[in-house]
Formats: sequence, C-alpha cells, structure tokens
Amino acid sequence: MIVLFVSALLGLAVAGCDGVWNDPYPVAERGQNILYSAFTQRPKHLDPVQSYSEDEATFLYQIYEPPLQYHYLKRPYQLEPATAATLPVLRQYDRAGHELPPDADPARVARSTYEIRIRPGVRYQPHPAFAVDAAGQARYVALSRSDIAQRRRPSDFPESGTRELTADDFVYQIKRLAHPRLHSPVLELMGDYIVGLKDLNARLVAEERGRADKGAWIDLRRYDLPGVEVVDRYTYRVHLQGTYPQFPYWLAMPFFAPVPFEADRFFAQPGMADNNLTLDSWPVGTGPYMLVENNPNARMVLARNPNFRGERYPCEGEPDDRAAGFLEDCGKVIPFVDTVVFTREKESIPYWNKFLQGYYDASGVSSDNFDQAVQMGAQGDVALSDEMARKGIRLLTSVAPTVMYMGFNMLDPLVGGDSERARKLRLAISIAIDQEEFISVFQNGRGVPAMHPIPPGITGYRVDQAGINPYVYDWVDGKARRKSVDDARRLLAEAGYPNGRDAKTGEPLVVNLDTTGSGMGDKSTVDWLTKQLNKLDVQLVVRATDYNRFQDKIRKGNAQLFYWGWNADYPDPENFLFLLYGPQSKVKNQGENAANYANPEYDRLFERMKAMPDSPERLALIARMLAILQHDAPWVWGFYEKAYTLQHGWVSNRKPGKIVRSTLKYQRIDVTTRSAMRAEWNRPVVWPLAVLLILLVVLALPAVAHYRRREQGNE
Repeated sequence: MIVLFVSALLGLAVAGCDGVWNDPYPVAERGQNILYSAFTQRPKHLDPVQSYSEDEATFLYQIYEPPLQYHYLKRPYQLEPATAATLPVLRQYDRAGHELPPDADPARVARSTYEIRIRPGVRYQPHPAFAVDAAGQARYVALSRSDIAQRRRPSDFPESGTRELTADDFVYQIKRLAHPRLHSPVLELMGDYIVGLKDLNARLVAEERGRADKGAWIDLRRYDLPGVEVVDRYTYRVHLQGTYPQFPYWLAMPFFAPVPFEADRFFAQPGMADNNLTLDSWPVGTGPYMLVENNPNARMVLARNPNFRGERYPCEGEPDDRAAGFLEDCGKVIPFVDTVVFTREKESIPYWNKFLQGYYDASGVSSDNFDQAVQMGAQGDVALSDEMARKGIRLLTSVAPTVMYMGFNMLDPLVGGDSERARKLRLAISIAIDQEEFISVFQNGRGVPAMHPIPPGITGYRVDQAGINPYVYDWVDGKARRKSVDDARRLLAEAGYPNGRDAKTGEPLVVNLDTTGSGMGDKSTVDWLTKQLNKLDVQLVVRATDYNRFQDKIRKGNAQLFYWGWNADYPDPENFLFLLYGPQSKVKNQGENAANYANPEYDRLFERMKAMPDSPERLALIARMLAILQHDAPWVWGFYEKAYTLQHGWVSNRKPGKIVRSTLKYQRIDVTTRSAMRAEWNRPVVWPLAVLLILLVVLALPAVAHYRRREQGNE
C-alpha cells in the first residue's frame, strides 16, 4: 500500500510539471479559440424589447443586429449600416403632405419617414423555431406540456432550421414595443413618435383584459400599425410624427433589431416558460454569436453563429489607430473568436486574481487593485505598474459618456416636490457630499465632478465658468470650488432644519438611502456618506436589499435617495436630458426618469430641443435646461466616469468606447501565447510534495525492514 501511495504521489508530481493545476476551465477547452470574460450582475432581460441595462447589452449586442451600428474605430462616433444595406433615407412632409427640404424648419415638419433597405441573404442562427417537416410545416408548434417537460434549452430539441431575414421581421419587432405583457421601457418615448404605436398598445391592453388565456401567443402580424410599412421583401419604412433627428441612433439599438414571429410563437407555447424557455432567456438573432449556455448565476456562453453574414474588419479609424495596432486586421472576415465564455464573479478579488493568472483576457481596474495596476505621476499622468508591464499587460483609458448620480425621489414627501423647503434641503445635501473627495478616495481619481447630466464629449458640456453649477460651486482662481459646509448648513436652516432638526417638532432629520448593498451601497461607501451628512447633523439610514427588490422599489417610487448611473445609448445630449423629462417618469410611465422629476418649463424646452439639429439656438435651449436642473436639484450631481481597462498582450483589437457595444466580433486572441503565459504564471509548486515523499520513505523504511524480518522468520 505504501508503495502504491508513493507511486501515486510521484505520478501527480510528474503530471504537475506538464500541466496547470489551478485552471478553472474544463480540460476540453484548453488551446481552443475562446475569449474568457466575466460578469458581476445576472442579466434580467435578454428580450430586445425589454432589455435596457449595461449588463444585458454585453450579450444582446453580440446576438441581435439592428439595421445600423457604430463604426468600431472612428471618433466622433459614426453610424454605418449593419443589417441595412445603406443608411436610411429620410423624407419630411408638412401638414398638407408636401415634401420638405432636408434643412426645413422643424416647426414645419408634420411627419418624417425613414426608409430602410436591408441586405439580402442575411440568415438567422440555427434554431428549432425554424425547423420544418417534410411538408414544409413548422415542426415544433402545438407541442404538449409532456413534449416540453424534459427540455431546458433550445439545443434539447433535435432539429433546427433557419431562414432569410426580411423586412417583416423588423416591423414585427416594432409592434412588439406595444405588447401588453412586455412593458417596454421605451414605449412611452417611441409612442410619442411612431404613428399609432400608443393606439396599438391601448388596443392590445384592452384585448388582454378580456382574454381567457392571458399567456397565449399574440400574433402581431394581424394588427395594423400605421407607423410601419413593408415596401417589399427587403425594404420597410417607419413613419414618425413631427421630426426626431436622433431616431437613426435608435436604429442601432436592439429595440429595433429584427425578431422573427416564429421565435415568438415557439416560446409562447404552454409549458415553455415553466422551463425558462422564453425569448427573454434565449435570444434568436442574426448576429455573429448565439447564446448556447445560460446559467446567469454561474456561466454564460456565446458560440459563433455558423450562419453569420461574414462582415469584415474595418480599414479606417482615428489617426493613432494604425500605430496602436487597430488596423492590422484590415479587411479580414470577422468574428475572429469562436466562443466567448462569461463566468459570474460576485467579488472583485477573485476576478482580479484570475486575470493576473491569465484566466480572464481583460479586466477593469477596481479601487481594491488600483495601486497594484496603475502608477500616478506627479502631474497626474497615468502609467502601468512595473508588475503589470512585466506581464505584457496593456492599459486602455477613455472618458466614458457616463454620469453617476444620487437621485432624489421627487414623489417623496420629505425630499421631493417643488417647494423651497424641499429644494433647499436637496441643495444642502448636494453641497455637503464632497464629490471631489469621493472621486479621490473611491475612484482613485478616475472621474470628473458632475455639474449636470451631460458628460464631457457630448454637445452642451462646458469646462469654463459658465459650465459650473452655481448653486453648489463658486468660481475661484479660474476653477470651480465647492461651496462650504457653512453654506450647506445655512440652506438646511432655511429649509426648516437648523442643526439637523425639524424647527417645528425638534425631531432629528433622517434621510433614507435605498441601495443593493454592493457597489455604491457597500460598507465603506455608506460609512463615508454617513460622515458627509453628519457635517449637517443629518442622520442617514441605509435600506439595503437585493437587486431585483431595489429595482421594484424604484419602479414603484418607494425609494427616497438612491444611487444610479447612465451610460449613453447614443452621442447626443437628448439621451441624457430625457432622464429628467416628466413624461419619462419611472412611476407614472415606466420610463427612465428614476427621480420622477417634472418641471413644465423644462419639459417644454426638452420637446423643442430634441427636434432640433445642432445649432447655436439648440445650445441656448440646452443651457437654459441645465440652469433649471441646477436650480431644482433633482439629483446630487455625482461624477463623470473615466474608464480604465487592462488587457493581456495576447488580446488584439479591443478599443475602448462604451457607445459601441457590438465589440466581441472585432477582438482576436493569440491562443498559443495565452497558453504559454498561463503555464508560466501558474507553475505548480511541487517541492513540498518531494519533501513529503522523502519523509514517507524515511518513515516507511523501518516498517518495511521489520515486515521483511518477520516474513523471513516465519519461513
């Protein structure tokens, strides 16, 4: 037995010399053309009509293809065709139906029509929804619950099929915006433009109330929507009320990606949802990748779509792109990577350690690992640490079109409303929370204090004296300086809370922060925030909950203060200013105005501004809108994010830019280099085993000798 045990240990030690013991991935994946990444929050919606979060976009933009996309390399961001054959053709008409010139006064435009022609020959990913029998009829319709009982993913159905993308699929998806069960977050906004969309929603909602089987499939092909028109197999039109110059940006988002009716019908069958077989869990698209594994608590896997149309890597970009290596794959067919594996990492330390071991190909830079990864120069310049440089890791930086803020629920009786009492309370809190300190302590300097919703790089942002928030900052010696705590205490007293107590009742002032308990709600951040409010003698109560419950509280208006953020969907100020537009209220209209802010003048200006092309007049309207927001203070204006990302040297073509989300098809992995580096960085330490073996042999020898003497004595 001792000999066998020692032999086993020797074999293990020898095997360790040829392999990596701590590899978290299956042996079958070694050496494969796989990109490894991670995610922290489980995606809630993968249905393109419902999804509107950054975590979900990571997956959706690789699976679905809207008509348009952004050029991967060019900055400023530039739209280009994706499934569309060309950019849309815009025609505008007055109230009499006469066509207007492109530069017509927006006030004269009664209707706008975008004509989109799509590429012939684009095909959907393989999927059982497209499978047909010998007679050409759909194979998997009218399934019984027993037929579905053992199925957990689309690949559990033995047959699959595909078909060509048509204009009808885009029209079908636009109608889905009005679906009574899907509650699309853009219904209210798009309903103001797409002719008849709100009427269709009202009709569907009314029919749903009287429907006996409320889960039955709604065949939207049977319903008319005047705002969309199929011209021919490859052409369709979208008719808008008035003018909306930002609409082409929406045509680069999954809300306007095609959804085939076959997939909708397939997943609507009774019993499918019981097994989590829904379009919300298993997207069906024409993009470069398809979802083949969906375990949002552990692992999500995208695999190459064998039917992808064969796009090519771009050959143009910014002036520095050639030197940065971003043009080396010019003209090559994409995608380059066969599979993308996402592992859920709830904590930053395991994520970081696996990146350093080479098991993740790229990583963000959290506050916990900032000093290990980055060195700050005396002039504020940023460079990689020596440790990272030795590993061949590269640092990519960019100013993200992102704003992070603390919102006040304007429906709350304490902090909300348009009274001077509430407004001054909000301003006092806004001054007391030192964003500069927050950026330094928690962001390692990776941010710019926000003055309003519009971040740098977006029209309307200004860096001079006219760009500051005069209610929170003073302009001193050529730069913004936060007002003093004395100013905040004065405002608090004017609001009726001298020294943090209600002047009428003497009760202490208590404000509630609703949070998920992670990120902005972790203990260190909460402790810091508590100290900030202590400067005003205001008490903070943190009401932490899980992500889904937090989202529910925001939807129902049950929060008081909350942390939120917004990353631009498209590079226009309207995409930030609509976050405070009254009709976008989260509670009343399920929109993106999470603060439920409403100001009639602001709303009127917004409605004018959004219909205007960039011009001095539009800039003047934006400036007035920002002044209103700064006065009313519906947010504690937080910070604009600076993005730092790290990637290993074996990763190519990974250019930062948050507005471009369909990024995985451009990235390339040098698998040979990665395998070599992983082996070098994760060599097993075998000398303890050798010591153990020697000790075992030493201990075993007397026993073996004694055994042999006994055997000899018995012979």
